[in-house]
Amino acid sequence: PGLYDISPNDAKETWRSSHLWQLIESTVRKLCRDYGYEEVRTPIFEKSNLFLRSSGLESDIVSKELYRFEDKGSRDLSLRPEGTAPVLRSYNSWSQERQKIHQKLFYIGPMFRYDRPQAGRYRQHTQFGVEAIGSSSPEQDVEVIDLLYSLYQRLGIDNVTFLINSLGTKEQRGQFQNALIDYYTPLKDALSQDSQRRLQTNPLRILDSKEEKDIKINEKAPSILEFLDSSSKEQFQEVLSWLDRLKIPYLVTPHLVRGLDYYSGIVFEAVTNKLGAQNSIGAGGRYDGLIKELGGQDLPATGFGTGLERIIQTLIASGKEPKMSGPTLYLIALGDESKEGCYLLGHKLRSLGISTSVDLSGRKLNKTMQRAHASNARYVVILGSNEIEKGEIKLKEMASGAEITLPIDELAQYLLLEGELPELSQHWNRLSANLTSGALKQLFLNRLSDQIEATKRSVDSIAGTLSDLLSNMGKE
Repeated sequence: PGLYDISPNDAKETWRSSHLWQLIESTVRKLCRDYGYEEVRTPIFEKSNLFLRSSGLESDIVSKELYRFEDKGSRDLSLRPEGTAPVLRSYNSWSQERQKIHQKLFYIGPMFRYDRPQAGRYRQHTQFGVEAIGSSSPEQDVEVIDLLYSLYQRLGIDNVTFLINSLGTKEQRGQFQNALIDYYTPLKDALSQDSQRRLQTNPLRILDSKEEKDIKINEKAPSILEFLDSSSKEQFQEVLSWLDRLKIPYLVTPHLVRGLDYYSGIVFEAVTNKLGAQNSIGAGGRYDGLIKELGGQDLPATGFGTGLERIIQTLIASGKEPKMSGPTLYLIALGDESKEGCYLLGHKLRSLGISTSVDLSGRKLNKTMQRAHASNARYVVILGSNEIEKGEIKLKEMASGAEITLPIDELAQYLLLEGELPELSQHWNRLSANLTSGALKQLFLNRLSDQIEATKRSVDSIAGTLSDLLSNMGKE
């Protein structure tokens, strides 16, 4: 329970279709390049002590959800339940020279929590997260939130709001904790069993309870914002001011504490109205003391994690999931005598970067065309002995049904230019709208012209190669 497979075009469970995962992953990688974050990969299991020290013994992750085991060498190990602690463990192993640089890191990978499976929550789930190490500025907190919001925007997820709070310094949290003890003690018998235990060990965890009776009691609990000093308040207001300027929607939520003990300062949670009760799709915050606690330098850091399952399910609930993209060309061999030529042509097109699906099945043409439609290919070509003999093919656009006749040795040239022109056109439309100077427009047009000429020279060379290949095919 709580595990699943990802496969091509899953009709029953759409969110498990691999093309959706590939879209999210490619968007994440492009986004992180745009923001200057570099990838780090860590093992899926670590020494259990790493998570016991970082997450807190009273966190649900440690007390209820940790997949913990002893290996054949009697080592106490755990599957990673979250990504921050392993990344920092890795960071602490780096040379001091590397650690002097402000590091901005990201990861994508599976996490493991023994929890009751439900919609959007699985025992193995995939998480994308970032860790920004070395800056304590409010602008760094804002950049992390902005990056997460930009991910949702690029994917087309709207109606996202950030719940945000400040947990202040260690001393301020201590004062707040005493106030919580005073508040909860007379109400102890009305709390859930978990919260009664946490009242003795870590009262802040009560604020994170999902039990209905606890939620009602928490409504009148003291607010951490009452205990912030002027410096913490100023930093919090600076973050809010930046969010206003960036037009990122947020809601100050004084009882937001997050589920892990290592958080301090700014904490946040991204919520949407598309997933019902499980409305959180990402969360994070600042954890300035954690690197030192794990044996490293005393460095500030902040980050977030967001689940890919929740992202994909939100896209589907919004009716915005993208359709599976198919190959540029679906190439059909008509008759056994054309199979070799069809495969050689497909091989050459692929080597030039033109995605090509080659159908050598020999099925009836109507069945093969149905398969071509199902593949979401942009174009289809039927290659038989007549086409090889004449050196001409008909290129059919699947969406419109329009056909054009081309020499076979110009097929690659046409498809490559077709692939380039939409992208060049998009660049021009996007940039020309922002280029108010005539000189800048002319400079861009000159660069565009150079790019087109370079592409034409490359394609002409490719066409010559294909022509020689087809000529040899004809002789054979």
